[in-house]
This record gives sequence, structure tokens and C-alpha cells, in this order.
Amino acid sequence: MSGFKLVGIAGSFNRPSKTLALVRHVAERASVRYGFSSKTYDLHDLGPSLGRALWRKDLDEQARRVVDEIVRADVLIIGSPTYKGSYPGLFKHLIDLIDPQELRAKPIIITATGGGDRHALMVEHQLRPLFGFFMAHTLPTAVYASDRDFADYAVSSDALSNRIGEVVGELSAFFPEARPAVAAAE
Repeated sequence: MSGFKLVGIAGSFNRPSKTLALVRHVAERASVRYGFSSKTYDLHDLGPSLGRALWRKDLDEQARRVVDEIVRADVLIIGSPTYKGSYPGLFKHLIDLIDPQELRAKPIIITATGGGDRHALMVEHQLRPLFGFFMAHTLPTAVYASDRDFADYAVSSDALSNRIGEVVGELSAFFPEARPAVAAAE
């Protein structure tokens, strides 16, 4: 193990969820390649206090634990379902509870899912500027997946798998010493 921690957060409540499936898939590939320990969460894991919290201190213990995991991670995978061209409000509320300094310079893989190609630019027009405000390092390759990229809530598209491989490879700029033999085998 590399000692680095990866946390994935899917901005969805639905289970099963294509967004959560995508975040988990990316997390697994990055963890295998770099030896990260990893956890993935969705909004359901934060529980009901998320919607009632005006401030982070208002979160219950379960939600605070997840937020603490997010801000202590060495690398994040952010995934959002796309609704009417943007991320859901409760996902944004979660991000609003994080102090901008807590994500500063953190490498972030941004991903999103949607019903079709109309939403593909959401990663560039919504997620990248959001995490730019936090001065995080969003990796150059963003991953968008539509319904056709999944079979039974699992990544099934070769094009999507290749794009995931590209962004996972981009993490080597931050973690070059982690598991080089595995990286060469991919």
C-alpha cells in the first residue's frame, strides 16, 4: 500500500446509481494502479442531517465523519448525476459545507453521468469551475458517461473505460512513485 487515501463521492441518493457505479469503478482502477486505500460514498451515506444543516457543525456524527474523510483524502473522485444541465442542489450543499482551504491543491478527478450527450459539458461548465473556486487540481481529463455506457449499473463501454484509463494515468503527476510496475502493465 502506498499510504495515500482516495475518497470518492457520488452526488446521488439513488441506489442503484450509475453515478456511484462510475465513481466506484474509477476508484477501483486508481486504487489498483497506485495502491491507494479507498472509500466511496453517496449522499445517502451522509444521512438526513445533510439537508437540515446550515453549517458543518449542524451535521450529525455520520455525516461529519464522511465530510472529514473527504477533506482528509489525498485524492478525490467527484461524481455527479446531471439534472437539467447541472449538479443536484443537495450535492452542492455538501460542497458548500467544506472550507475552500480544505481542498486547496488536492487532485480531483471529476465525473458525471446523464441520460444522453446533451449533458456532456456539465463536467466542464459546472464541476470544473466549482472546484476551481476551491483551488483544487482538477485533472485535465474529465469523465462523462451516458446511459448507453452502462449495463446493469456497471461500466460496459470501451470508450468510457479508455477515458477512465486516461484520467487515472494523469494521477501519476501527483503520485509518481506509487506502484510503477502495475502502471506499466496497464
